[in-house]
Amino acid sequence: MDLRGKKVLVFGTGISGIGAGALLERAQASVILYDGNENLDKENLRKHFAAESSVEILLGSLPLEVMDQLELVVLSPGVPTDLPLVNQLREREIPIWGEVELAYRFASGEVLAITGTNGKTTTTALLGEIMKAYRDSVFVVGNIGTPYTGAALEMKEDSVTVAEMSSFQLETIDTFHPKVSAILNITPDHLNRHHTMEAYIQAKEEITKNQTEEDVCVLNYEDEVLRAFGEKLHTQVLYFSSRRKLERGIYLEDGKIIYADGKPEVLCKVEELKLLGTHNYENVMAASAMAAAYGVPLSSIRETIRNFGGVAHRIEFVAEKEGVAYYNDSKGTNPDAAIKAVEAMNRPTILIGGGYDKNSSYDEWIDSFGEKVRYLVLVGATKEKIAETARRKGFDNVILADTFEEAVMESARLAREGDAVLLSPACASWGMFKNFEERGDKFKELVNHL
Repeated sequence: MDLRGKKVLVFGTGISGIGAGALLERAQASVILYDGNENLDKENLRKHFAAESSVEILLGSLPLEVMDQLELVVLSPGVPTDLPLVNQLREREIPIWGEVELAYRFASGEVLAITGTNGKTTTTALLGEIMKAYRDSVFVVGNIGTPYTGAALEMKEDSVTVAEMSSFQLETIDTFHPKVSAILNITPDHLNRHHTMEAYIQAKEEITKNQTEEDVCVLNYEDEVLRAFGEKLHTQVLYFSSRRKLERGIYLEDGKIIYADGKPEVLCKVEELKLLGTHNYENVMAASAMAAAYGVPLSSIRETIRNFGGVAHRIEFVAEKEGVAYYNDSKGTNPDAAIKAVEAMNRPTILIGGGYDKNSSYDEWIDSFGEKVRYLVLVGATKEKIAETARRKGFDNVILADTFEEAVMESARLAREGDAVLLSPACASWGMFKNFEERGDKFKELVNHL
């Protein structure tokens, strides 16, 4: 891939945009880092690059004379593909790649890629650990925290890349080709960006776009959309199921995870795992199926999954204070993820929810409470909307807090010995925090100071 001297616009100044700019500069392209927000601090952005960096930083409107010079645009995942400016660039027939496509064109080795509405990060982290125990050169990239672009030039022909892919990233791939892919599940999310479920589903299914009949796609058999998708796929399909026995695939039966490819073999008992909840057993099955499809021996997979302790902000045990267990599930940024966290709880629970409104419906989340949730403590932009839904559904133990700190303190006051306090907001963190990690870290800080 030769971009030397070519004028490339990187659209978006977040982690992905900075990573793409750095990669392009190393590739000797002429880079413009651009953002439509003219109030951003140029000097702060420049700190991400070397002092002698030639990257140009442009904020606000994009001049026509700059557009006329562009030979490539690299779109950050947070930039909607239907923005008027993006459409203008497209009408000029300038190639538009996402940062994943850019990284893939410079990278070497083989890719194992994971998408889905929920469970991506846990599955990616676990598969990364399985692969590290099997291969010497393994990179774990994507939404999990390390930009693909930041690692691409370090990859070798014998490298394996485990990549977490969002729907935003998959919208802008072109040649990206995983050897093994997985779609874990599909439930409504990001409809403020994709507008329709059909568009959201299509973005997720793009992960298989360049796969061949020699490649494998791992799918959730219990997701009706994915089961139907598997029937028309041109790749090999390997299903996982938490509800029924499969002739070929990986499934949960009588508290055991069983891998069947010919003769069924018990991979482990769920009581041997450090992860809680059926949704996490599904994540284990998906990661194990991907590794097995790649050729990792079951004995090696078995050892890793037994020792895997999970990842931060995903039903993460924080502390036990005066007989109350505190769990951080800040990654529960939509109702379906938050439902799974509630289902995983094995104690009466004080639940902290609320945040940025992604146009979600909260009815099913409230329905999942059953006898398990004692109080719902709400904070953020959605608190009134969720409270109204809860009361309409007959759940009246609702507390509204003005600040996140107040929500945590009030939850601690309401909790009795033997209870759990669970942060699983069912909403994004924007408006109160930069991201779900910052929200989860704040929760842990407040709990540890109780």
